[in-house]
Amino acid sequence: MANPLILEQVVKEFGEKTAVSEISLQVEKGEIYGLLGANGAGKTTTMRMVLGLIYPDRGQILYHGKPFGDELQRGMGYLPEERGLYPKVKISEQIKYLARLRGMSASDADKSLRYWLDRFEVPEYYDKKIEELSKGNQQKMGFIAAVVHKPEILILDEAFSGLDPVNVELLKETVIELRNAGTSILFSTHRMEHVEELCRNITILDRSKTVLQGNLREIKKRYPREEVILHTTSEVNGLEQIEGVKAVERKERGYKISISNVAAAKEILRKAMDESEVEHFEIMEPTLNQIFIKEVGESNE
Repeated sequence: MANPLILEQVVKEFGEKTAVSEISLQVEKGEIYGLLGANGAGKTTTMRMVLGLIYPDRGQILYHGKPFGDELQRGMGYLPEERGLYPKVKISEQIKYLARLRGMSASDADKSLRYWLDRFEVPEYYDKKIEELSKGNQQKMGFIAAVVHKPEILILDEAFSGLDPVNVELLKETVIELRNAGTSILFSTHRMEHVEELCRNITILDRSKTVLQGNLREIKKRYPREEVILHTTSEVNGLEQIEGVKAVERKERGYKISISNVAAAKEILRKAMDESEVEHFEIMEPTLNQIFIKEVGESNE
């Protein structure tokens, strides 16, 4: 069985400018795939090609092994960064209409909409208009519009932007639920911590090119661990004198220590245990944010 979504050497040019340069990636069934990059890196163009809104100039995009066609469109869901529901139309009319465009019967559409409104604990929104809701709740309705027809492939562009932490968690749980049910999700964002929590594989784009790609865990292993977190019950003196320690920063509950080699970590722990009681000791793996900055530089954000 072919993967639900495969991009092979896809190129898109606008006049002189190359927006996407030879991107290849595969999203498996039941996977959340992270597509990352600063603004202008080519993420949105890539997603528009996946959606069939624009066509690649070279390369190909395959859906379950087939090229794009109208019947495939029914199996896709999209939450755009620019949210797009009509402010003055009832939520139920709008979302049911969108579901029927994607081939659902009226009764299935109604059932699915009611399921999602219950899932988000807002059944009373059925008869409300979009303009009557807060920004965050408008966004949740946009999410429902993207998934109401049970798509096999879901494209999420900055799905959590503008949501408060409670709603971010709710939406995150929902995305994981969809993944576990077998949906293939292409997830684009510049919030690295969401990618770390949700994605197994990633592609980082910079100025239309792929600069980093692969399994997130394996990528992390290739980067040095340069930070130690230490919590002790009392002060530890002379940490900066240990060989391999670059900087020591006093924190609320202890120390954040930059190291140039992992061997220094042992010495730090030994010293801390001699002088105090150790509550927490951790050699931190690099965050995706740190890796991103290394690969892409700070200037793009």
